[in-house]
Amino acid sequence: MTDSHWQQLSAKLDEVAALGRQVDFWWRDDDAAEPTAALDRLLSLVGEYAVPVVIAVPPAQATDALSRRLEGLSGASVAVHGWAHRNHAPPLEKKQELGGHRPRATVLQELERGYARLQMLFPAGFVPMLVPPWNRIDAALLDGLPDIGFTALSVFGPEKPSPLSVVNTHVDVMDWRGTRGCRDHALIIADIMTRLRQVCGDEEERADQTGRTIGLLTHHLVHDDGVWDFLEGLFALTVRHPACRWLSGRQVTDR
Repeated sequence: MTDSHWQQLSAKLDEVAALGRQVDFWWRDDDAAEPTAALDRLLSLVGEYAVPVVIAVPPAQATDALSRRLEGLSGASVAVHGWAHRNHAPPLEKKQELGGHRPRATVLQELERGYARLQMLFPAGFVPMLVPPWNRIDAALLDGLPDIGFTALSVFGPEKPSPLSVVNTHVDVMDWRGTRGCRDHALIIADIMTRLRQVCGDEEERADQTGRTIGLLTHHLVHDDGVWDFLEGLFALTVRHPACRWLSGRQVTDR
């Protein structure tokens, strides 16, 4: 990536600030179950740049060691990442744990167990947000989530109407269908620019009013150097910029 792409993003943020506006960013990282070197690197960015992160944890895989690692870290929140991150869809369908392939009651019972387990393991950092594995959930489950205690749902893409608050991610750093490493930085910045135009209310690209944040999606366990470099560049540009505010997990779920 050339510096021009960062310059374009910086110039757009300057425009937003000149209008007296501020854009809310938030960061979701998926699939933590235990302490790893990659998680340590992610948490070092949280500390260095004071950018909060919501870590989506599969409850069935969550360890006491992860609980101890995150204890006392005010910048890290924990959300419910399904139950075991296990695919129940047949081979020709897209992967889903929270699809319509099992009885509704069974899936909701697992989510209730997961909610209780993570609330116990992470009493200070837990937030009542459901992050469906593979960003997919059957619509028939949605009206059962508030009864469990969930107040927010987060998948990937434009927000859609739901019985509870929807706070999605919109910018994925990973090239899942290609190299399975970092996407070209210019393409990631282009996605951020598109979302900026949406949340700032440009008539031609107005976002649905249920979603007014820019959600960044990462997966620390599979990051390459390109991802880490991009994150450092993004945080260095945005954390002190007057047009930007990075929301914590609590702020996201309380919206």
